[in-house]
Amino acid sequence: MTFLRTAAAVFCLTFLGTMFSPTAKADDWSQKAVLTISSPIEIPGVHLAGWAVLPAGTYVFKLLDSQSDRHIVQIFNKDETIVYATILAIPNYRLKATDKTVITFSERPAGQPEALRAWFYPGRNWGEEFVYPKAKAMELAKTANMPVLFTPAEIPAEVAAPIKSVDEPVVVQLKHAPIMAVKPTGEEVELAVVVTPPPAVETAVVAPAQVPVSRLPDTASSLPLIRLCGLLALGGAFAIRSLRNRAL
Repeated sequence: MTFLRTAAAVFCLTFLGTMFSPTAKADDWSQKAVLTISSPIEIPGVHLAGWAVLPAGTYVFKLLDSQSDRHIVQIFNKDETIVYATILAIPNYRLKATDKTVITFSERPAGQPEALRAWFYPGRNWGEEFVYPKAKAMELAKTANMPVLFTPAEIPAEVAAPIKSVDEPVVVQLKHAPIMAVKPTGEEVELAVVVTPPPAVETAVVAPAQVPVSRLPDTASSLPLIRLCGLLALGGAFAIRSLRNRAL
């Protein structure tokens, strides 16, 4: 009976661990961040009609997809019931990670809202640098005097309904759109010129150890091995019988 109780307890603990482990890691996977901004900001990407500029308020940033070298970021309202924007981004590096969420902006002329540039999740050196349409990227590069990422692909700027799935056509288009960078001079350059790529994950391939196989002499008998197997089988039968009697 004690054996059966122990087995049941182990099973329950394993089940609970299976239930709660994914939940504990959910925010880390989506990098959910709640941000409060004190003044309007301009955002790139595909947004709901009339939401190219976010007014001051509280918003939620989350990853919709991060399965490749480019990521799809979404901006929600505080309650996560409305998706205001779906933005193409790629990983970019910062020298020092912080324990708080950080967003950076591109400078704009006085009287115009700052333009969203990058978002860094707490504790990570690699953040999300956002990609703008080509015309807007050229304008920001000249104003901020620094390179800005852009895509030459013709992607709709506004949508009538929120984007909720990675399978929607607009998201598929974002994931396959070419990405480049434009310098303040207007020169277009390859992405690698201005963005530090994440380090490649190296997987060490370990060759299996060569274990010498000992071969019994031809004169050796297999009788001792047969006797050992018989004794083990007999012991196992007694153990099973003992457990059964205890359970009864």
